[in-house]
Formats: sequence, structure tokens, C-alpha cells
Amino acid sequence: MASVNPYGKLNEAEQERLVARRNTRRRITIIGLSSIVLVAVIVATVVGVTQSKNGKSEDENKSMSSAIKGLCNVTLYPDSCYNSLSPMVKSGNFKPEYIYKLAVQVAIDELSKASNDFLDNGNKKFNVTDQTTLAALESCQELISLALDHLNDSLSIEDMKLFEAFEDLRTWLSSAGTYQQTCIDGLENGSNGLHSILVQNLKNSTEYTSNSLAIISSIEDSIDSLGSIGRRRLMSFNADEAPNWLSFKDRKLLQAPSSKIKADAVVTKDGSGKYKTISAALRAVPEKSKKRFIIYVKRGVYFENVRVEKKKWNVMIIGDGKDATIVSGNLNFVDGTPTFQSATFAVFGQGFIARDIGFRNTAGAAKHQAVALMSTADLSVFYRCNMDAFQDTLYPHSNRQFYRECNIYGTVDFIFGNAAVVIQNSNILPKKPMPGQQNTITAQGKIDPNQNTGISIQNCTILPSGNLNGVNTFLGRPWKNYSTTVYMQSMMGSFIDPKGWLPWVGTSAPNTIFYAEFQNFGRGAVTKNRVKWRGLKLNLITSQAKKFTVNSFIDGHKWLPATGVSFKSGL
Repeated sequence: MASVNPYGKLNEAEQERLVARRNTRRRITIIGLSSIVLVAVIVATVVGVTQSKNGKSEDENKSMSSAIKGLCNVTLYPDSCYNSLSPMVKSGNFKPEYIYKLAVQVAIDELSKASNDFLDNGNKKFNVTDQTTLAALESCQELISLALDHLNDSLSIEDMKLFEAFEDLRTWLSSAGTYQQTCIDGLENGSNGLHSILVQNLKNSTEYTSNSLAIISSIEDSIDSLGSIGRRRLMSFNADEAPNWLSFKDRKLLQAPSSKIKADAVVTKDGSGKYKTISAALRAVPEKSKKRFIIYVKRGVYFENVRVEKKKWNVMIIGDGKDATIVSGNLNFVDGTPTFQSATFAVFGQGFIARDIGFRNTAGAAKHQAVALMSTADLSVFYRCNMDAFQDTLYPHSNRQFYRECNIYGTVDFIFGNAAVVIQNSNILPKKPMPGQQNTITAQGKIDPNQNTGISIQNCTILPSGNLNGVNTFLGRPWKNYSTTVYMQSMMGSFIDPKGWLPWVGTSAPNTIFYAEFQNFGRGAVTKNRVKWRGLKLNLITSQAKKFTVNSFIDGHKWLPATGVSFKSGL
């Protein structure tokens, strides 16, 4: 990951004060939000019998203002929340879903405006000529488009179904915030002072997106605190509205031998199939199809950079084995490709599955950020796959993802991103970095405490790939203020540094991170000499650890069974 400043716009002390205030507000809000909403509805219904000439009574205005402030008080940016929403609230309408949708709408409007002002004409407006900055601007255009897609998805849920789709909404809003932050990070070293200009340009949209996320999270917490648990379900993959590919036959796909699968497209190196490249086969996939499209890629090394575009839904790619079918590329940051664009294999279309295939980036350690596999696809699965590079090998960027029985090789921050991701029953294999470098397995990028994101590593084996004598290897380091990473029930070799975790800068980490180790074993799992960070939890109780399992963290029990992949749902 390419960001130099890991902590965004606030320093650590400011963040601690902010999160302390926020925690206090959250406790008050969870208790009182439902009362505020009910009172506001009553006020909106009853008051107004004696209205002033402008159509609103003074009491009504005060009550509505207080209600909006009460709802905004739980956000990280209460002033921007109130100032953006209060002019838009109509008299007599303070339903939670109405206020939430107003919050999302102002985020969409502001992000669209920022995109028009800055990104669409940025290279001409700011006289950008160097190729690295131009490439970063190109990434930003795609990222902002993805953010707008997710914000619009968050607005499209019908009011009557809003309270049944909390996990979807939190995922999409979390991703919308991540896309904007990735754009900002990508211009960290841009020319012409564009980074600071972009930060200011996206200030309102990032805050409004965060406000929307805080509001829907608080509504969910309030409903749960009142006992209305069990309303959450995954709307996009509702069993009553299941897409055609969720048949019993298709559920067996991941277990069947490759040669026995009837594929929609076959890719071969020797030309015996219809397609010689994976990219060519992907062009045959219909857009936004609910039917599973299967691409069988026969053994061989395919030298191409592959993209599964965002409108290519429900694609399954099957190879002849993670060491037999390999996609290989060498794009990298040093040679001018932004990290977000450097992936040998990049997945955007939702519902993607890969099985028995390898992804590698051969740029080498000296080229720094060089991604082998990047997924920003919601509900994506990688089963029996290899990911092999050096720095930034695996980039689970955003949304919900699951990895099972994979081999992941790398050196610096080689599992990084801000998805909600569970990596299960896999081999994590640090290898030898450049002289003077230290290995860090994870660098998680959670930027907002309301995001439902993090890296969960469960029942994995962590061993060195090759001789790592003299190389310090750490479980991770905090890329962002709310970095969240949990290792559970995994075997750790003795090569793991006794301190366990490495600061990003300085000698410590923000108190707002959440790092945890639970029921791990092996000589590297001994915790007595771990770093003394407030955010590192070494004594999780079972109920806390369960929050990072497949069922709780990525709602896997609702969508993974249909994919046919093996998974462990809990602890």
C-alpha cells in the first residue's frame, strides 16, 4: 500500500479525543435514539395546530432541530451532519429512513460535484504532465465512480426493507468511504500540490459518507438495544429472490474435477479452445447476469493483466490447479503504475469465484508495491488459489470476501486493504525481502470506526517460505487509525518476532486500532513479549472472537453455501 501518512487528516492525540467523545455520544444515542425518533414523529404529527405565517410553528422548528442534532450527535462530524441535513428536512417527516436517505443523498450530490470540479478536468485544470500523477488521476476517476455506485445502491433500498438490510448498507457505505480514501492515498506523492487540493475537494463528501454510515449504524444499534434483533438479512442474496445460478447442480461446481465441468468458455494456451486469453473470454460474459458464467482456464502460464469489470457479475474461473494454471504480470509502483492499478488479476464484478488457479506479480522486491490479486468485488470467493509477489501481494480492497485453502506469499504488508475479509485454512508464507527490510504480513486500512471491515485470519498456518534467518517478521502494522486485524486458532512458526506487531511510524500505534490474537498455537504464538499497545487484545473472550467468524463478520452463512466452497461458520 502506497500511502505515506497512515493516519489521514488527524494526528493520534486528536483521534483519541475524537473517539472518546464519540464513544460517549454513542452510549447516549443508543439509549435515546428511539425515543428521539418517536418524540419527533409525535411532534411532527401533533404540533402545527397553531402555525405561524411561514407554515411552521416555532415549537415545531425547535423540536425538529433538536431531533436532527440528536441523530447527528453520534457521527464523527456532527456539525457537517446538522448543517447539511437541517435545511432539507421537511416539516412533519422525521422517520429514520427518511433522514438516513437524506444523508446519503447529500453525500451523492457532494461527491458528484467534487468529481465534476476536480477529476473530470484535473489534468487540464492543474496542468498535469507527469505520467505517474496522470495515472493516479485515472485511478481516482474509477474509484469515485465506484463510490457513487455504492452510494446509489445504499439509496435504492425500499423504505419498508431498509431495516432488513443493515449489513448490505454498512458494507456499501464502508466501501464508498474506502474508495474515496484510496483516491486520496493514490495522489499522496502527486505533482502540482494535487494531494492537498484533492483532500480539500473531497472533504465534504468523505464526511457526508461517514455521517450516513454512522446514522445507519446507530439506527441498527438502537433497534437491537430495544430487542428487535433478527431483522438483518442479506437483501441482495435473499433466498426468496435467488438468482438462477443457485441451483443444486451449480453448488457442486467447486468440488467437481475441472475436466468434468461444463464451461461456458474454455481458455487454452495452444489455441485448442475458443479463447487464448482470459481477458478475451471475459468479454463474452453478459453484463449484470444472475446466471453463473463459468470460464475454464487450462494449465499454462498466461502473461496478461486481467480485469473482471464491475458489470461482469457471477463469474467463476476454474483452473487446473494453483500451481498449474497461473496468471502472471509485473506492473508496479516504481515504474509508474498506481498500486490500485498494479494487480495482475483485478476483480470488480460481484459474486466472483476463483478455484484452482494462481496469481503472481513478478516485478520483484525492488519495485515495491506490486499486487498479484486485487478484489473489490462484494461476495467474492477464492478457493485453492495461489497469490505470489513481494510487497502488497493480496489486496482485498473493499466489500465482503472469503479465502479458503490458499497459499499467500509475500514480504511487506502483503495482505492489505479495507475489505471485510476472512482467510481460512490457508498457508501464509512470508519470504525473503530486500536487504534491510522487515516482513509485515498485514496492513489493514480501516478509516472509520463505523466501517464493518477488517482482516480475520482463522485456522491458518503461518510459516516461512525459505530461509528467513536474520529477517524480522511481524503479524502486521496499522496502516490507518482504526486498523482491525484478528488472528484466531492459527499455527505460528517460531520466526514470528516476539513483539508480534510493528508500528507504522514511531514507537507505538493509535489507541483506536483493534488487533487481537485468540487461541493461536506454535512457538510464534507466545504472547508474553508482545508490544504493549492499548489497541492489542490478547485476552479476547469467546463472544468477542465470534464477531470475526464467517457467520458474524461477512454474513457467510447466508451466501457461502450457495457457492459450494467449504467453510467453517464459527469457532
